[in-house]
Amino acid sequence: MTERQPAQGAREKDRPWLMRTYAGHSTAEASNELYRRNLAKGQTGLSVAFDLPTQTGYDSDHILARGEVGRVGVPIAHVGDMRRLFQDIPLEQMNTSMTINATAMWLLALYQVVAEEQGADITKLQGTTQNDIVKEYLSRGTHVFPPGPSLRLTTDMIAYTVSHIPKWNPINICSYHLQEAGATPVQEIAYAMSTAIAVLDAVRDSGQVPQERMGDVVARISFFVNAGVRFVEEMCKMRAFGRIWDRITRERYGIENPKQRRFRYGVQVNSLGLTEAQPENNVQRIVLEMLAVTLSKDARARAVQLPAWNEALGLPRPWDQQWSLRIQQVLAYESDLLEYEDIFEGSKVIEAKVDQLVEASFAEIDRIQEMGGAMAAVESGYLKSQLVASHAERRGRIESGQEKIIGVNMFEGTEPNPLTADLDTAIQTVDPAVEARVIASLQQWRDSRYQPPFNHPRPCKALERLKEAARGNENLMEATLECARAGATTGEWAGALREVFGEFRAPTGVSSAPVAVPVEEGSTLALVRRKVDLTAKDLGVGKLRFLVGKPGLDGHSNGAEQIAVRARDAGFEVVYQGIRLTPEQIVDAAVAEDVHAVGLSILSGSHAQLVPDVLERLRVAGATDIPVIAGGIIPNGDAEQLREAGVAAVFTPKDFDITGIIGRIVDEIRKANKLDPLEVPA
Repeated sequence: MTERQPAQGAREKDRPWLMRTYAGHSTAEASNELYRRNLAKGQTGLSVAFDLPTQTGYDSDHILARGEVGRVGVPIAHVGDMRRLFQDIPLEQMNTSMTINATAMWLLALYQVVAEEQGADITKLQGTTQNDIVKEYLSRGTHVFPPGPSLRLTTDMIAYTVSHIPKWNPINICSYHLQEAGATPVQEIAYAMSTAIAVLDAVRDSGQVPQERMGDVVARISFFVNAGVRFVEEMCKMRAFGRIWDRITRERYGIENPKQRRFRYGVQVNSLGLTEAQPENNVQRIVLEMLAVTLSKDARARAVQLPAWNEALGLPRPWDQQWSLRIQQVLAYESDLLEYEDIFEGSKVIEAKVDQLVEASFAEIDRIQEMGGAMAAVESGYLKSQLVASHAERRGRIESGQEKIIGVNMFEGTEPNPLTADLDTAIQTVDPAVEARVIASLQQWRDSRYQPPFNHPRPCKALERLKEAARGNENLMEATLECARAGATTGEWAGALREVFGEFRAPTGVSSAPVAVPVEEGSTLALVRRKVDLTAKDLGVGKLRFLVGKPGLDGHSNGAEQIAVRARDAGFEVVYQGIRLTPEQIVDAAVAEDVHAVGLSILSGSHAQLVPDVLERLRVAGATDIPVIAGGIIPNGDAEQLREAGVAAVFTPKDFDITGIIGRIVDEIRKANKLDPLEVPA
């Protein structure tokens, strides 16, 4: 048997990309065990998921943290938690990505302090803090401070890392969530590049980095992108990203070194397109999306993390994450992909598409610059309204069947699925008792941090020093490190800065979003609109009023926004105040606005605690005639419990027909008010 010869044109293999899985849950100890297990399976980098309280600067015992602790990531409240998270993992040898934005400076400070305690040379630390606040205002919703102070935190971190942690990527400009929020490829490129321009301008103008070192700053800027299922378009998008970045950094910032101008990006492939219906189809979607960011050598990702096939159902188990890791490993180690130069070079089709994307993206970048840049476009609401409109148009295409999704709006028939035969074991659940344990541990830390074995100095002086620095213009990183070493908590650090900077409620984009589905005579939306009008008339009111609420810290507002926009187009008067509300605030608004229905949207898993709280508060307020509708990633067992508790209807991602959902809400309003059902179909 002869040894196989290298294929013609083959060359020495490229090194594979960094392989990660996005992971973290419950507690620092449980997440540490998961990380060590994943590294043993061949994962080559860590990607830390933090829970929502950590991301939004609250301690686990804050009222807004209820139901969210340890649910979508790991709770990290202080340096002791960070020690436990990375116990027996040598940080000097690790490449760690941390998905953290508003509190990025704080988490990096904790990471640095733990690395120092391990004896690491911090100049050798490698990794990334996401730290892109613009996309938080637009799509993810974990912002804390107004745009100006947020940009200052980012600027200070970049200046600090360039001097002290030179291998660290201090910002990971993240267009991933923009696509999740409905961005077209052109919007994804243009908004990400506009964010990069805002950040680089701020660093340059701060005076903290001399002009001759701006190349070092540019070289440490990385991007985190999304790859959808439209393979050709997504691959061309990545080539366009690289060309635009090269031109901006060369022409706007005078960076001559091509290595410093290289477009460096990691990717998580699209979770928006994963379906609850026939979830086994998600595997081939994930593979196709991965190919878009790996096949082209000139546009290949530096790091890849893949969602699991069951993410639309709930929290993936370790086995599901292993499956996603193996998908990457088969491509990198079994196929011949890494043996060739760029296999798309010279393609007329690809070049034409890339040129089109580059031209359209620069036109949108110029439009944003004329408005005063990305921060001004955030504050004016322009960027958010554009995304809400794009998402509404996409939902309209899915509902009409113009955009096809297998198992959802075509080929819906299916054989019984053995993977989901027992839904309770098809996903990982977080023990509800975890929250109480984390809160007890936090309280113990607060009580004992000054005592042996920790012996931290009391944090009061460090927190006052932080506030003093925030009121002035000095770099905030040293004061933040002082707080970390003093054993301060996430809530204490963020609370000190909230006192100085204030908080920010981002525009929702709902009121200015255009009509996505035309109200044509005989259309489904026209029929639902007639039901709305007839019901309002039966109740003796000018318009039905519908409150859309997002209790807790879940900032994924896309679904709530789309429901709000469609309800508006169906004739409702919509009350939508955006994200991050307590059940008390939602009920107060429902009573004050005299609404006819309340819709609660939660994708983080905290529905089991927060929805019953809203129901109980409505009962106490004497408003039991207001039907409550729940939507989100809600397992079947939880949905049944919510209905038993008094929820009128539960909708999950498989319910893609938004107009039909609005029709159901009208039915529930009629039922709650003891009106006869209408014969109008919907």
